Amino acid sequence: MPLKLLVIRFSSIGDIVLTSPVLRCLDEQLKDISIHYVTKKKFAVIVESNPHIDKVWTFEKSLSEVLPQLKEEKFTHIIDLHKNLRSNRVLLSLQKPHTSFNKLNLKKWLLVQFKIKMLPKKHIVERYLEAAYPLGITNDGKGLDFFIPEDENLDINVELPKIDDGYVAIVIGGNHNTKILPADRVAELSKLINLPTVLLGGKEDRERGEVISKLTGGKALNLCGNYNIMQSASLVKQSVAVISNDTGLMHIAAAFEKPIASIWGNTVPEFGMYPYLKNSTPSLIAEVQNLKCRPCSKIGYKECPLKHFNCMKRQNISEIADFINGVISKRNS
Repeated sequence: MPLKLLVIRFSSIGDIVLTSPVLRCLDEQLKDISIHYVTKKKFAVIVESNPHIDKVWTFEKSLSEVLPQLKEEKFTHIIDLHKNLRSNRVLLSLQKPHTSFNKLNLKKWLLVQFKIKMLPKKHIVERYLEAAYPLGITNDGKGLDFFIPEDENLDINVELPKIDDGYVAIVIGGNHNTKILPADRVAELSKLINLPTVLLGGKEDRERGEVISKLTGGKALNLCGNYNIMQSASLVKQSVAVISNDTGLMHIAAAFEKPIASIWGNTVPEFGMYPYLKNSTPSLIAEVQNLKCRPCSKIGYKECPLKHFNCMKRQNISEIADFINGVISKRNS
């Protein structure tokens, strides 16, 4: 009997990228399958080019925009990879067999509030895959996927004509300020790296990118706000290595198996959202150990609740630079 599946993940960029192994395993391991995906309209671009998806459904503000059409599709199974009140509304409306994953909210809360460590050593991708295991799939071990439309691939010889021996991408943005490495520390890092650096982020990061660029005497090229997410992904893909805060482009870099130095502030890798990389891909988790206030949130804040922001201000910049320069040396050897 043909399977017609609906996968639910409404947001955001990184979380959607992290669902890609589920889609690939379903498509490649099951016969007679059709995969539909429902997400917010502003994130549709992340999945529209995915060849493992047959149809993408979107809504802008309310699920009411799309629920009537979803009901008509007569899905045989729903995989809920968001698991909140809104996704539960989809399940209740469609009344189809469904599976989901363990969000581990209680254990996260215990870690944030009381620093009690009960979280399993399991990446969120592994937990997403568990939602699809009842359908008969297994983890193929191929990591993440990210697909850039051909017309969004940038020619770096045109875009970066003054850079002819490679560059390191530094992702300076983040959804919350307490996840963002301060500008002076980014500049310090950029000056220690043995290749040109390009700063990536959205329009909201442009002003900070200019500050960083000036602090480096122009060594760091500020590209924040110049490109859309797919074009930024193209720059990540063509980089030698990536330095990133805990944000969406970090997971896109992991999909391209780029060497990554991920920088962690108020959140911690134990939440299961660190770069999902194959064992052979070099990576560094940069975090300030033994801070009694970490993690102070499972998401983030506008500013440090204790006003000192030591989780970012005390980052070992030399360690991060040494890791990146080691990647560069190995590439050149």
